[in-house]
Formats: sequence, C-alpha cells, structure tokens
Amino acid sequence: MIIPEPINQKKLFGLDDQFNELIRLYEADIYPNKILLSGQKGSGKSTLAYHFINYVLSKDEDHSYDKKNFVIDAESSSFKTILNKSNPNINIIDVNSDKKSIDINQIRELILDLNKSSFNSKPRFVLIDNIEFLNKNSINALLKILEEPNYNINFILINNNKKVLSTLSSRCINYKICLTNKKCLEIANNLLNGNLKNLVNNDLINYYLTPGKIYNLIKFAESYNYNLIEFDLKKFLKIIIKDNHYKKDSFMKFMIFDLMEFYFRKLNSSFSKKINEKYSYFLKKISDTKSFNLDDESLFVEFEDEILNG
Repeated sequence: MIIPEPINQKKLFGLDDQFNELIRLYEADIYPNKILLSGQKGSGKSTLAYHFINYVLSKDEDHSYDKKNFVIDAESSSFKTILNKSNPNINIIDVNSDKKSIDINQIRELILDLNKSSFNSKPRFVLIDNIEFLNKNSINALLKILEEPNYNINFILINNNKKVLSTLSSRCINYKICLTNKKCLEIANNLLNGNLKNLVNNDLINYYLTPGKIYNLIKFAESYNYNLIEFDLKKFLKIIIKDNHYKKDSFMKFMIFDLMEFYFRKLNSSFSKKINEKYSYFLKKISDTKSFNLDDESLFVEFEDEILNG
C-alpha cells in the first residue's frame, strides 16, 4: 500500500489549524506573499501548500476546494492541471533526481516565466521544495525576485528544519509545523486507511517518525519485499547494514543515522555506564561522518560489531 505523494494527496490530515490560519490570512487580505514552511521532513508541509494553493485557485471553479472536510475535488481543473504540470498559475521547483542541488538555471527559467504576462487574474504561486538544496548561485538569483516580486505572485518555500541563510529567511514569514509523535502516527494511520499496525512493527514506529518517513519506510519495504511486521529495530538495522541498503537507497542512507540514535535511546533506558560511553562515542562519530562526509561504511560495521552483536 503506497501513500500518495504530496502533489496528488487529495485529503489533508492533521494540519487543520495550520490550513485554517492560511485561509484566514488570505480572506482577510493580509496573507504574506513570501512564506517559509519549516518542519521535520515528511511532516506534511508540501501537502499543506498544495491544498492551500488548490483552495485559492479553485475558488471560482465548479469543483472548488471543500474546506469543511479539507479535501481537494478530484474533478477540479486546477488540481488536474497541477498534476499534469500545465497550470499557468503555479511554478514548482525541486532538486532534479540526477542533480545534487537546485541549480541557477532552474531559477533563471523561473524568472523568465514570472516576467511573462499572466493568462488570467488569479494569484500565481511559486512552490520551492527542499530549499536546503539551493546552492549559493541559485540563492543569490532567487533573492532578487524575492525582494521585488511581481504583482500577485506568492512564494512558498519548504524548509526541512535545515539551516537557512539569514538573507533568505529574513525575507519570508516563517511558519513552523510541529507534530507530536502521537499526531504523526495518527496521520500516518489515516493515510494508510487504518492499517499502520498491520504493516509496521511497533518497535519500528515507536519513535519520532513523521508520516512522510513512515511512507518511505513502507515504500522501501515493498521494493525489497520485506515484511516490516517481522522486523524490530535491531533486526531492521542489521539487514540495512548487512545488505548495504544505505548504499543503494537514498532515503535509507539518511534514515540509518536516526535509527542508530533511536536504538541507543532504547538501550539507554537502563542508564548503563558502558552504554552511555558508547552512545557518546558513536554520537560524535555520526556527527563527524555527516558533517565532514567521512566514510560511513566503517561506522556502520563498527556499530554492528560493537552494539548490535555486542
């Protein structure tokens, strides 16, 4: 069972208050035209943005947004044209799958498009996802249009709780999306039609996993035909390291560091001096590996030998 991507997720779960606040600002004509949506990766920021954009663009359509139930009408022409990337009122920018960053050419193309005449009088939106992948040149180019945007153009930038240059963040109103573990599990369960506990072992989801991370976890398991009900955290970490999944799967490369820390927290319930010492040692090694792009294989092998098999 695969959860829909943010762009085609027709039902918004768990972010009712945030959505209503955006509507309130828009209806009161005080909606800021440069917003930074910040929060953990997978917390629903992009889904929230798409729902708000559909609400605005479909207001005068036959199949307008259902704000009472937080649902996009599948027959909405705005929804359909956003899906097939033909809607003239939205520009979507993200890092390309074959690139390591959002490059300056993407921003240059955006500027050219924004300078063209509008096809209608509706507001125009620029949605930039994963802004941590903006490089120095693309940020500088983006700053120019953020400072003096054309009339009726609104920017929504998605930040996954990464450090953002002050020159960029200072030009935007920052809205933080914070979800409790209980809320994350509730949203994920709704997205999975109530089947979360039938798909994932409690030991794997008994930590701070956002709905998006749970989605990627299930997607990963389906790709390799793993039954996540059979995997506790220790067994799952072992299979990731043994089969080198951190080398083959980009999601798992980043996820394994979180899982290692989660595992230590689980062991740390006994407050053993030995465990505390090893936790401090590996915590520093994890930090150094991520910060300085060090060899991660030796870290994972050592973790398996010292902790998982210790």
